[in-house]
Amino acid sequence: MNYSQSGKYLHSFIDYEKIPGISYASSDYDLRHIEELLHRMGEPHLVARTIHIAGTNGKGSVAAMIAQVLSGSGYKTGLYTSPHLHTLRERIRVDGSLISEGEFAATMAEVKPYFEAINRDPLYRQLTFFEALTVLAFAYFKKKQVAFQVLEVGLGGRLDATNAAKPEVCIITPISLDHTEMLGDSLTSIAYEKAGIIKPGGQVVLSPQREEVSQVISDVCRQRGASLVQVGKDVTWHKITGNLYHQSFIVEGKMGTYHLAIPLLGDYQIENAATAVVALELLAPSGFAIPSEDVAQGLARVEWPGRFQILRYRPVVLVDGAHNVASMKRLVSNIKTYFDLGCRSECVSRSPEPFAPCHSEGAKRLKNLAQGKLREGEESHRSGQVPRPKNLLIIGASCDKDIAGMVKELVSLSPQVIATRSSHPRAASPSVIAAEFAKQDIKPEITENVTQALSQTLPVANKEDVVCVTGSLFLVAEALDYFSKA
Repeated sequence: MNYSQSGKYLHSFIDYEKIPGISYASSDYDLRHIEELLHRMGEPHLVARTIHIAGTNGKGSVAAMIAQVLSGSGYKTGLYTSPHLHTLRERIRVDGSLISEGEFAATMAEVKPYFEAINRDPLYRQLTFFEALTVLAFAYFKKKQVAFQVLEVGLGGRLDATNAAKPEVCIITPISLDHTEMLGDSLTSIAYEKAGIIKPGGQVVLSPQREEVSQVISDVCRQRGASLVQVGKDVTWHKITGNLYHQSFIVEGKMGTYHLAIPLLGDYQIENAATAVVALELLAPSGFAIPSEDVAQGLARVEWPGRFQILRYRPVVLVDGAHNVASMKRLVSNIKTYFDLGCRSECVSRSPEPFAPCHSEGAKRLKNLAQGKLREGEESHRSGQVPRPKNLLIIGASCDKDIAGMVKELVSLSPQVIATRSSHPRAASPSVIAAEFAKQDIKPEITENVTQALSQTLPVANKEDVVCVTGSLFLVAEALDYFSKA
């Protein structure tokens, strides 16, 4: 079995990632077949110590941060995430290295007989694509003899294949309305699904949440005798400074104070980092105390592309995988903060050099303008010869998302919009997205793919504009491919 054959075999399983509206949260959907399969394989999921992460937003970033710190501290660490941007192999990594094509094929050949046996057994339902891939990841991590495995939940928590693991620490990142057709149409119902990863007597880290979500998680922890640490209450942080390349901050943890910096932008990434710090602290009672310098070094090196990532300057080209109302709200806030949109009266211009968010630098820029200390091209702003900087928005979304809600968040940017689509089977028609903007008195252009959208937009963008590609990680992946070939 080579890599191509392995991929084809894996894709022969039903793939709920490509089918909108499928509901697995029914009475006949459980994890008995996964547990039986793993038992027949010798319990590979129990070999490594596990950090398990559920939530709506930020769980991939938190997973990447924790895995980077653990690897940097000398612990061989497996990382399992989803979805991927370019290759399926991105979902399975050890110490930052993707599983190779050869290792993927070899591991698939080893697990395939077990897959086929469980699928033939009438006592159990058929494996799905995600479940088969998760079991393959467990088997690979066992082969590589990892000390830790950091697992990101694919969807929900209670019925997710990763929930077969027995974690040292489980984490629940911010919960918002998403996948409502599968998880429920209220925050409390979704929170109960996410809380399904909490094990009796376990340790739980909870990111800042809406009150009704916090109450659900607290209740479940109390019922299961699990300890709970709430980020923002039991552990706090504050930002020191930031620019277009990094941001620095202090976390007041349970075991000490951490002076940290990360190369990821957006205030929510500081919140994610504080969550990661707490989870790492909770490993100490098990004999894995991570020194504060290792935490700082690991977080300084973390990479997680496609999340408020700047690809070019003048014009700024930004990609962000925001795909629900809550993440879109944060994207809009960060665009306004980093790129002056929404506060033009205070800020004069931008440059490609690092700078702090405009609210703290506006007065300095106005002073430089008055003293004639203008960078090249800024004179035209004073004379009014350059058009007012614009936000040029390229957006595509999956058809099962709250497109209307996302659009309502974006209109405050007064964007010029190009509605487009990714090649993913769940991609919504650009005309559907355009219709929602039209309801908000914005008339978008329409293209059939992101390559066409970028090819049309970049040549007409002014140096002071912001070009933002968002709405779906699948769309962001295709934008990243565009620039990698440019």
